[in-house]
Amino acid sequence: MAGTLVDAGLLYAYVDADDDHHESCVELLTDDPGPLVVPALVLSEVGFLLESRLGAYAEVRFVEDLAAGTFVVDAPQPGDWVRVAQLVAKYRDLPLGLVDASVVATAERLGIVRVATLDRRHFGIVRPAHTPLFDVVP
Repeated sequence: MAGTLVDAGLLYAYVDADDDHHESCVELLTDDPGPLVVPALVLSEVGFLLESRLGAYAEVRFVEDLAAGTFVVDAPQPGDWVRVAQLVAKYRDLPLGLVDASVVATAERLGIVRVATLDRRHFGIVRPAHTPLFDVVP
């Protein structure tokens, strides 16, 4: 599957008009030919950030985008959990963490190389199994 995987920080900035990265994130998501794939674990992180920092209305706007099909939500598959555990263990000093490891595992399973994230540190260091490096945008 071609497309772009979308990480939590970028989605938060997409919703928060006051975020320094808001305009570049809106532009990236608007111009991307898609599909824009969001690993399901990312949604919990985005929901928490939106509700705790911006309130329920911002969270509702984001969920409306999900309902409208703006993003394709990808649920973890049974084999992903093994890979997530491997990645969390391998990059424990980073630390990578469950959500970011799920982004990597999803990218590997779907063959996606492009990752939309503001977390250049993690996604610039991690070496996925299916490509030498991620194409990190913006």
